[in-house]
Amino acid sequence: MLMPNPALAALPALRGRDGAVLSADDGGLVLDLPHEQITFTADGLSRVRAEGRAVLLQLRARTGATPVVHRIDDVDAEAAVRFAEGINALLANRTDDEDVDGAPFAVIRSLRPTWRKTFLRRLLWGVLGYLLALVAVCAVAGALGEWDVVVMTIPFGGMSWLALWFGVYGVARSRRERWLLAHGVTATATRATTRGAYVYPDGTGAYRGFVHGEAGPAITVAFPPDDPADVLVPSPPFTYLTNNLAGAVLLVCGVALTFLSAALAVGLFLDS
Repeated sequence: MLMPNPALAALPALRGRDGAVLSADDGGLVLDLPHEQITFTADGLSRVRAEGRAVLLQLRARTGATPVVHRIDDVDAEAAVRFAEGINALLANRTDDEDVDGAPFAVIRSLRPTWRKTFLRRLLWGVLGYLLALVAVCAVAGALGEWDVVVMTIPFGGMSWLALWFGVYGVARSRRERWLLAHGVTATATRATTRGAYVYPDGTGAYRGFVHGEAGPAITVAFPPDDPADVLVPSPPFTYLTNNLAGAVLLVCGVALTFLSAALAVGLFLDS
């Protein structure tokens, strides 16, 4: 981390191409990009270079290795020089060994929606549609005076609604986890300095961060080969088995209750 310093507050935030923003705070340098955010701490930075309207963030590298360089273009040239000089002045006070791999200290946090968020959003729309259908059935039945249908639909429909919600999510997550463990990439994530945060190598030489809560100093993660940002923490075997079975049972019960509710409703309408 960069030590608290009044000079940091005076450094300008650099705005570059495609909405990229480079700023400094006591936690380090933060590069905000359209779909991800990269945080650089002083332990991983070698130096900052201003080259015209571009700023290059060079990471430290072990002897003989090629240092990784991150770049932001189309910034204000004068502000870039002030920014680079200010950061390099702070880095010059460092006294630790220079033979350091800086990659683990440049942590990427993806801003794209993960599989879980995307799936839950779709599931929510489906569940809301199902709930609206139940409300519509009750409204039509009440308007026609078929109160037996209303009384039957509320408990059976409500139970099927809940069972489908939890059942579909449980089965889908279990299948996702099984696929990732069979075809994805597994890695070890280590605890970061921020509470509940972890950092893991994504297989490309970069390191990514995510928040999972307190789960020990190191945990196993899995992610798709083509999207290392979409990380998942596999469940323990017993938890996985329990969730998978519970999800399957709830899904079957939800589907069965849906058909039962529909059949009873049709029967009551026909008998009236």
